[in-house]
Amino acid sequence: MINYRGVVFCFVLSAFVALAGCSSKTADVPSTASASPPAETPKQPAAPSSSTTASSLDALKRGDSTATSASSPLQEVYFDFDSYDLRPDARDVLKTNGQWLKANAAAQIQIEGHCDERGTGEYNLALGSKRAQSVKDYLVTLGTDADRLSTISYGSELPVCKEHSEDCWQKNRRVKFVIQPAKPTA
Repeated sequence: MINYRGVVFCFVLSAFVALAGCSSKTADVPSTASASPPAETPKQPAAPSSSTTASSLDALKRGDSTATSASSPLQEVYFDFDSYDLRPDARDVLKTNGQWLKANAAAQIQIEGHCDERGTGEYNLALGSKRAQSVKDYLVTLGTDADRLSTISYGSELPVCKEHSEDCWQKNRRVKFVIQPAKPTA
């Protein structure tokens, strides 16, 4: 006769061991009951409020527009509904952006993918990611080093226009470029 308690115990124990062995590393969070305060880190100057150096999320937190200003050296590109294929006008903009990237070889760029409000949150996050990746891939074919480019998707969460019209939705189907602040040297 099979001892079910023993089998269940062995199964639970092996599952626990397997999960413990696969645990991911997480950052240590200081507890509120620590004996000494955490060491102070040097304060970095705040990033400029320019829309080229602030992510859409940062702009939203400040109450600013998430759109790229007309004076930005890197202009947004736009997409058709339910698509991440680059349109001819987007390729032209990316060629101009690629020239700026070549002239500013030290610049690190975050490429933000955005969508209009139609579709589920999960779908729009995936579509925004594909849009950002297609832009990154095209810039790499133009000679930009892939290590200088990172991508993020905001899906439909950070629209530049909140009306429910095709004109507004077109403005939200975009990729925005954010020039990352220089990392401090040690």
